[in-house]
Amino acid sequence: MARITKCESEARRQEILNVTAKLYQQMSFYDLNLKMIGEQLSFTRTAIYTYFDNKEEILLGLLEREYQQWNQDLTDLLNQVPLEKEQFTSEIAQSLARRPLLLKILAVDMSSLDEKSRPQALIRLKTVYGKSIQLIQSLLKDNFPQLSSTEIDRVVFAFFPFLYGVYPYTIVSDKQRQAMDQADVPYVYWSAEEMINNCLLMLLK
Repeated sequence: MARITKCESEARRQEILNVTAKLYQQMSFYDLNLKMIGEQLSFTRTAIYTYFDNKEEILLGLLEREYQQWNQDLTDLLNQVPLEKEQFTSEIAQSLARRPLLLKILAVDMSSLDEKSRPQALIRLKTVYGKSIQLIQSLLKDNFPQLSSTEIDRVVFAFFPFLYGVYPYTIVSDKQRQAMDQADVPYVYWSAEEMINNCLLMLLK
């Protein structure tokens, strides 16, 4: 294979992620496969393995990118402090509602993704994930100085696990709606933004 520059190599990696993101918006992770991804690339499908071992690593790469973009939103928020509680929770909720792909990936069995991915892929993801936690901690500290470090940790480590359930709760199929109606489930249909905002308001009472 002809040598390519570092810039070209990164462009190929991003192309794989872009194609996967487009496909993932149309189907479940379990229906997605490397053949589908390869058919839409501008280079040979076998080159995928230069960057990712499997579709699980590609999804981790997508999640890494989503966290990076969310981190930029959170960094921008740091420049707007102080915010009132309702404004703060609304800004965080909106920043995540703009990232439906992040929420959808979080709904996947993350332990399965971790199991099938190489350590370096996990380290890349955990690095940006850790940055997200640090940014939320900083935002809470700056906007709510009355909170102790223990109270901030309680908010953070209740909020981040909560995010794993946002997508499956807010994206409900017609079949699921019909089943819940027939089963008389007292279900409240909220958007991702509403659900996240409500969670933060409850945590910051």
